[in-house]
Amino acid sequence: MPTVDVLDSTLHYLDSGSGTPVVLLHGNPASSHVWRDVMPGLGGGRLLAPDLIGMGRSGKPALDYSFADHARYLDAWFDALGLDRVILVGHDWGGALAFDWARRHPDRVLGVAFLETVVKSVTWEELSPQARQRSRTVLGPEAEETLMGADTLVRMAFTGGGVLTPVGDEDLAAYLAPYPDRESRRPLLAWARQLPIGGEPPEVVARIEEYDAWLAASTEVPKLLMTFEGAGSLLIDERMTAWCREHIAALEIVHCGPAGHHAPEDRPAEIAAAVSAWADRHGLRDEVLRNAR
Repeated sequence: MPTVDVLDSTLHYLDSGSGTPVVLLHGNPASSHVWRDVMPGLGGGRLLAPDLIGMGRSGKPALDYSFADHARYLDAWFDALGLDRVILVGHDWGGALAFDWARRHPDRVLGVAFLETVVKSVTWEELSPQARQRSRTVLGPEAEETLMGADTLVRMAFTGGGVLTPVGDEDLAAYLAPYPDRESRRPLLAWARQLPIGGEPPEVVARIEEYDAWLAASTEVPKLLMTFEGAGSLLIDERMTAWCREHIAALEIVHCGPAGHHAPEDRPAEIAAAVSAWADRHGLRDEVLRNAR
């Protein structure tokens, strides 16, 4: 599987097919492995799924692993591969990075599909009880010991409340392998602590406000929100879905059934079908071919 030099490190990524680039961006504490059962159902296009910096098989340089750090390395990956006129699919923080990249590169994006991601800054009162409890845990003083001293975050995500059906031993091992010790888990805790709640952290809130403005104004870019039912939805519940409907231009919403927060594990076929049908309705995968003629 390929890797590419980016800045002072490397990014690992999955790459198959040809044609219009379809870039799938994972969240925390996942890797490109989360898309393994989604990609075969997407149909045409060049399907690419990077491991974010510090995650999966990508390099782990000495960074704060802030949103800005992830965006810089992801920018370098897009540029190293010469990707242009892309379809973005994002889950969790991968969706936020997709929105941010699209805002800053509007001429290079064809459409954005997203699920269970960070669409806006929230107050503590707006969080679901499950999300509120989880956030207080990761922001608390004990988190560095309890969440970095063991593989708790990964196990919670893929065998606990993050999925309806726990992943099998082989897949769990793939998720755990990049994080054998405390230091290797720093990116996971850093991501968890950047959820924008109550105006903090301000630099992340500022980026979200910028991409929210783009989401509202970009009427020419088709967007797809995939929703799920069940208590496992941490980020996009019915209230947040209503906000998206009101504030995101050119938006379609497709319900994909019951799932936990890590919905690509629970509903890969439904996600693939929704993205594929949406892309075909808008002729997104034909666009590169039309421009080449």
